Amino acid sequence: MRAAVLGRPVAHSLSPVLHRAAYAALDLSDWRYDAIDCGEADLARQLADSGPEWAGFSCTMPLKRCVVSMADVVDDEAAAIGAANTLLRHPAGGWRAAATDPIGIVNALADRTGAAVGARSAVTLLGAGGTAQNALAALRILGIDHCTVLVRSPERASALLDTATRLGLSVELAALDPTLDAVTAADLLISTLPAGAADQFADAYWHRDQILLDVVYDPWPTAIAAAAAGAGVRVVSGALMLLHQAAAQVALMTGRAAPVAAMRAALRSVTASTGI
Repeated sequence: MRAAVLGRPVAHSLSPVLHRAAYAALDLSDWRYDAIDCGEADLARQLADSGPEWAGFSCTMPLKRCVVSMADVVDDEAAAIGAANTLLRHPAGGWRAAATDPIGIVNALADRTGAAVGARSAVTLLGAGGTAQNALAALRILGIDHCTVLVRSPERASALLDTATRLGLSVELAALDPTLDAVTAADLLISTLPAGAADQFADAYWHRDQILLDVVYDPWPTAIAAAAAGAGVRVVSGALMLLHQAAAQVALMTGRAAPVAAMRAALRSVTASTGI
């Protein structure tokens, strides 16, 4: 059986490290996982040329949105998000699109904080891009139906608001400002911003009861993660999200429970992140 990560660029992807470690731990010696350079214009041909030996694909940028339109079947969660990071061979033929980033976020939080995040948690998101849309789906899994989203340009949050509507969440937009009550009063702060973009929040007022999930994992720690950790905040790294979304993919593709410990050890061996 075969599987691969598709994207452009794709050479930097850590998915092969994680999936190959899983196959080794599960003794799936007849499984192979590769990295394939594939842009949006190449996806249809890639899927058409992939025979029955292909169990599925991990999909990274720039494919996450077009995967939904290419798939024959789309999971409800992926449809609500408007994007997917996983393609699975469908038993009836064709391909099924699924999103494992939301459960990756949920399990990353549980990994570091146990059951500290629940339906009554006050949540603030930084950023309104694709990762924030996945974060909304994670909040729904956790039973949270409202959050505040801090954005630079509210007019660029339309896709996020559409996702919130489809998921049944209410969202309040506010400025990307570290002094807002939405930051200091949040039980859970999730930064979906790229590396460096959340540095201004390093000087926010932190309290020990807070939890920070920063989806960045390279470089690590980020300025915001280091500041929060120094104030006693429980910090969850993007590397943990990467680990747990990959574990969910392994389970979907192989039908076996993912060997998270083996995958974690493999990830530790190739990344400088101390948040794993």
